Amino acid sequence: MRKVSNEMPIGIFDSGVGGLTVMKEIMKLLPEEDILYIGDTARVPYGTRSPETVSRYSLENARFLMSKGIKVLVVACNTSSAVSLALLREKFPVSVIGVVEPGARAAVERSILKRIAVIGTETTIKTGSYERAIREIDNSIEVSGIACPLFVPIIEEGWLEGDVVNLTVEKYLSSIRYNNVDTLVLGCTHYPMIKNVIEKFVQLPLIDSAVETAKEVKSVLEKKDILCKSKGEVSRNFFVSDSPEKFAYVGEKFLGHKILNILKIELGG
Repeated sequence: MRKVSNEMPIGIFDSGVGGLTVMKEIMKLLPEEDILYIGDTARVPYGTRSPETVSRYSLENARFLMSKGIKVLVVACNTSSAVSLALLREKFPVSVIGVVEPGARAAVERSILKRIAVIGTETTIKTGSYERAIREIDNSIEVSGIACPLFVPIIEEGWLEGDVVNLTVEKYLSSIRYNNVDTLVLGCTHYPMIKNVIEKFVQLPLIDSAVETAKEVKSVLEKKDILCKSKGEVSRNFFVSDSPEKFAYVGEKFLGHKILNILKIELGG
C-alpha cells in the first residue's frame, strides 16, 4: 500500500473545464490544499464515447495524476464516474471519489414528492448510474433521466448565457415542467456553469454534484487524517491535453481568477 501524507495534493480530472466546478467547491471548503487538475480537452466530450473508451481515458488521466503523488483522486466527470469508478478503485491505492454518489444522496434528502429528474450526457443517462444510486437509498423514488448532449460543447465554447443557451435549455428541459418533478440533479459537472439559466427555466431546486462532491472529499480526508496542515503558499496546477489558451479563457471566467500554472501534456500511449 502506497504511503499517503498530509502534504500531498488532491488530484482531479475531467474531460474539460466542467470539473472546475468541483475544484472551485473544494477550494472553498479546503483552501489550504494543493490541487492538480487535468482537463482532457483533446478528447472532450466523454459523454458521447463508448464505455470502453471512457474507461481507457479515465485510466490514463488517473495514471498521470498518480505519477505526481496525489493523496486522493477525484473523478470530476459524471460519465467517468458512471462508467469507470469501480475500475479506478480497483487499480489505484488511494481513495477514489466520484460525483454520482454524493449527488444521489443529496437528491434523496431534498425530494419530498419522491420524483427526481437527472440531466446528463448520453452515456451518463444510458448507464442509469444515478437511478441505481438513488434507488439503493430509497427504492420508492421515481427517477427520470434526460440526456442533454449539446450542453457540454456549448459550455466548452464559453457560451454561458444568451440565446444559444436559453434555446437549448428550453429544448431539452420543457418536459420537466409537466412531470411533477420536485428535484433536479445536475448530472454533469459542466452544468453548474449554466446553473442560473437552468434554474430560471425549470423553477425547481437543483442538486449541484460539485458542491456535494467537495463535502465528500473533505469527509474522506478527515476520516483518514490526511488533511493538509497549515502552511505557506498553496499550489494549484493545471494540465490539459489540448488548447491551453482556450481552457484558461473559459476556466478563468468560471473560477473568477487567472489560471497561471497550466501545461499541455500527452495522455495515453
